[in-house]
Amino acid sequence: MPPDLPVVNIATERFYFERAVAGARFCTLLRPRQGAPRGALLLVPPFAEEANKTRRLCMEIARSCAGAGWAVLLGDLAGTGDSEGDIGEIGWTNWVDDVAAFAARVRSESSGPFVILGLRLGALLAAAALDGGLDADGLFLLCPVTNGKQALTQFLRVGAAADMGAGEAATIDTRPLRARLAAGENIEIAGYSLSPALAGGIEACQIGAASALPPRLAWLELVATDPPAATPAVEMLAGRLRDTGRSLDLRLMTGPAFWQTQEIEHLPQLPARICDQLGAFAECLA
Repeated sequence: MPPDLPVVNIATERFYFERAVAGARFCTLLRPRQGAPRGALLLVPPFAEEANKTRRLCMEIARSCAGAGWAVLLGDLAGTGDSEGDIGEIGWTNWVDDVAAFAARVRSESSGPFVILGLRLGALLAAAALDGGLDADGLFLLCPVTNGKQALTQFLRVGAAADMGAGEAATIDTRPLRARLAAGENIEIAGYSLSPALAGGIEACQIGAASALPPRLAWLELVATDPPAATPAVEMLAGRLRDTGRSLDLRLMTGPAFWQTQEIEHLPQLPARICDQLGAFAECLA
């Protein structure tokens, strides 16, 4: 753990709690040792290999935010990480329910504002939970996946490419995998069993102006350019969200796409940037 993290001021609790479906979920709860937390923060992680590549980073973010005074919960969704359950039997609604359960747990730690921080597909899942009726004071989007249909297609392309022979030069075709899902069959991609219920839920979800998002949003996007510049897609969605009357604090940071690099990236500056933006966000919510 990097030495600049204020570990001595953080209390850490690891526990399982039972759920009605797929057994117990593993959670890590962090909070300041002294004083009431300034608010409650739920971290929603990415999916599949992106979750593996960002597991350390998620914990570093959680520790930094707890050191800044937040009660923070990082939970493993059903069938992932150290939680029980077979991911091949998990549907999107199971994960949406997990987010709601995690939210209730961390909210009990603080009377301050409640914020959800979603990383990559975790942002899409957070939006789905909000669409399902979960209430939050704010949503923090960290390099979010905003279109589930595109995300599923990209994931299926990984599987389709693996099914192609080494000498084949044909365009990657995801239709056979989609046909198997439509027929009710699980498919395995990169070691992950994907059920039709999970695939269908991902594909149907998107973050947009019509989503049931809270009135205050924060967004931190990593880009390759230096100085950093937002892509047209980011600018377009940000504009649409602001057009609905929501307050959006969009910030850019130059850096690698850490969720997909071959080697696990260590970005010591990223948790500090998140804490800084979260602090400004919290002042608006107070």
